[in-house]
Amino acid sequence: MKTWTRSFIGLGSNLNDPVQQIQRACEQLGKIPQCSRKKVSGFYISEPLRSSSAAAKPNQPNYINAVAEIHTQLNAERLLDELQQIEQQQGRTRSHKRWQSRTLDLDILLFGDQQILSERLQIPHPEMLNRNFVVIPLAELTNDLILPCGQSLRTALNKADFEPLKIVANFQDQIQPGTEHISTSNPQGRRGHPA
Repeated sequence: MKTWTRSFIGLGSNLNDPVQQIQRACEQLGKIPQCSRKKVSGFYISEPLRSSSAAAKPNQPNYINAVAEIHTQLNAERLLDELQQIEQQQGRTRSHKRWQSRTLDLDILLFGDQQILSERLQIPHPEMLNRNFVVIPLAELTNDLILPCGQSLRTALNKADFEPLKIVANFQDQIQPGTEHISTSNPQGRRGHPA
């Protein structure tokens, strides 16, 4: 029998109605085969990232960010395939330039206590502890989390000098209370993995 892995997904959007983009993405997380969506943080507003050499704020809209906890029987690479499919379905176009505006960005922040380094993945996400729009919603879900490095999330949050963030919306769960947020097979109409 396959085991379940607890994973945390970072979500971000600053184009085409970002709140609805995050809402739709959270709904789709609950439809990924062999995955169970457990909790979703509030939707936080944050300023776009700027490079260390940039003096001015980037000329792009603010972001909406959230973190979702899922449990999955997929391995990390398969989960990444599913997340990229959701991004594609919601109009994501990929660019080699960093920190560009986007309809949707989905990142695997943590995958159990695994540390993964491959051509496609680096888990834990290498910048997660430096970003208030990741650590603050993650702490909302699980303030007692122990990171794969052995440090507690609470300690990391207390050490950081983060600007506070404002919650502007919350996930509106479309599944009736009492039902399990789990999918074990492809819903009708889902496309295959992107090439």
